[in-house]
Amino acid sequence: MKTLVLVFHPNLTASRLNRRWAEEMDKQAGVTVHRVYEAYPHEEIDVAAEQKLLEQHDRIVLQFPFYWYSTPSLLKKWEDAVLTYGWAYGSTGNKLHGKELLLAVSVGASEDSYTPNGAFRYTLAELLRPLQATSNMIGTSFLAPYAAYGVMQLSDDQIEQTAKDYLGYVLNPEAALLAVR
Repeated sequence: MKTLVLVFHPNLTASRLNRRWAEEMDKQAGVTVHRVYEAYPHEEIDVAAEQKLLEQHDRIVLQFPFYWYSTPSLLKKWEDAVLTYGWAYGSTGNKLHGKELLLAVSVGASEDSYTPNGAFRYTLAELLRPLQATSNMIGTSFLAPYAAYGVMQLSDDQIEQTAKDYLGYVLNPEAALLAVR
């Protein structure tokens, strides 16, 4: 299985966790790591190149920090530009059908903040629902997201452990399909 990891972090060099995740993925056979903010510092996306990358892989990973209950802005811009009608969806838009989509999310707050009784009142899965709906629209199988919580408080050892866990999860051919509820 060929895996494409699309890293959407606006300042990857300053990120301990997302940078470490990307570094670990770089070492893996069958994995392409694409640092999208570095590829497009002026946010002028090469749609044809992005679509070609997607077509060449079986599992697509969107790796990003969770900002304001959403994705970084370039990820949304990338979706709008790359996932086009007639290519990704619509009556002839089937280029991603049968592929898998997995989200890898770093979250600043603690996991218990993302519960009905927590500080934010919603689960992470609920807040990621628009990306699951996008997966449905483009015909990919939506895999259960991988998330690391409380990232600002993680020790170096904990960062290393999440990198190992992330690697094991993303490269697991049996990653769980997220049931639609």
